[in-house]
Amino acid sequence: MSASLPYVLILYYSRHGATRAMAERLAAGVESVRGIEARLRTVPPVSPTCEAVDPEIPAEGAVYARLEDLRHCAGLAIGSPTRFGNMAAPLKHFLDGTSELWLGGALIDKPAAAFTSTSSLHGGQESTLLTMLVPLLHHGMVYAGLPYSETELMETSGGGTPYGASHLAGKRSDRPLDEHECRLAQAQGRRLARLALALSAMPRDERS
Repeated sequence: MSASLPYVLILYYSRHGATRAMAERLAAGVESVRGIEARLRTVPPVSPTCEAVDPEIPAEGAVYARLEDLRHCAGLAIGSPTRFGNMAAPLKHFLDGTSELWLGGALIDKPAAAFTSTSSLHGGQESTLLTMLVPLLHHGMVYAGLPYSETELMETSGGGTPYGASHLAGKRSDRPLDEHECRLAQAQGRRLARLALALSAMPRDERS
């Protein structure tokens, strides 16, 4: 990763690997755009105990996110499996700790997106995505969904919504991303990267 290039932060929580697989496809979409990079980060699980029990570095996958990853990103995508039609507690716990960035307006006018996975086809994909955008709007971010120019939205028999990429993981969470889901996730990454480059090139006082 180059220290000089802007980056899209792809921040996710994944328990069984489905959301992580989506994050990797979004990253591939970002990386297909010249002049910007993808930075994959995850969040630790929430423990009911009061003392730290998890290692500072996860055993596999992306490293844990820090506030500085958000502060300096050019764009942000957040991903989570659904939990009763909402994002999982670990991701919400992390976002609840971003008040410092909100107070300083660090994310204002930066593009953002969300993605999710569910065990069942009607298991809350759209409600999860819609609730995930709420904290992004509070941060003053510009939300970027998936336009219907992405024809897979009309063809998919698995995941895929105009509110963001999604995936039908199956009741055992072992169904791999199908072709349509992969294409839509990559398309969302590409769109986010292009918007990030365009908005970051615009002087701050001209964005509003």
